[in-house]
Amino acid sequence: MTKPLGVILAGGLATRMGGGDKGLLQIGGQSLLSHVIERLCPQVDSLALNANGDAARFAEWDLPVLPDSIEGYAGPLAGVLAGLDWAAEQGADRIVTAAADTPFFPRDLVARLTEVAQGQTHPLVLATTPRTGDGALKSGGKKVNRHPTFGLWPVALRDDLRAALNDGLRKVVLWTDKHDGREALFPADPFDPFFNVNTPDDLVRAEKLLEQA
Repeated sequence: MTKPLGVILAGGLATRMGGGDKGLLQIGGQSLLSHVIERLCPQVDSLALNANGDAARFAEWDLPVLPDSIEGYAGPLAGVLAGLDWAAEQGADRIVTAAADTPFFPRDLVARLTEVAQGQTHPLVLATTPRTGDGALKSGGKKVNRHPTFGLWPVALRDDLRAALNDGLRKVVLWTDKHDGREALFPADPFDPFFNVNTPDDLVRAEKLLEQA
């Protein structure tokens, strides 16, 4: 089986960082986006970036920049749709997404998502990690933390997703659950690999975690 196409989601508003592109913030002398590209590129056939606004700010990475086709900030599902439309143009049947502000995600992300998707008519899988606490979601009897910006998505459902977004749907799991989406569980030791940078304190923590990644 060929590798899926990869789409990095960088369309967030970054309100807790004061706006701007979180992916352009640096740890270890490199942007978060560069760390994400380094991890995702070997796992996929080709790579694109979902972002809105002036694409020139990402010129150094020489990647296709895919703006949302849904007007207004519609959240990560709009970025998924942009990626699925791009993949359809390439003749691909699925994509894997990763967030631009999450520099330590697993190097076997695609392999695990693909493994869990075996037998699905339309491969649709979200990444999860173990979680404790009353607020954790139960999946298969286990408490998990879902990571909806990290998933395997089928091109065949892109028109269904477009219709759902146009009808106002914004919550990822409502759409994935509707289509019998599955979940791939990743270990969270010594830290959650899907830790993402939302605040200035997170950026400091990410700099420290870089030594363990």
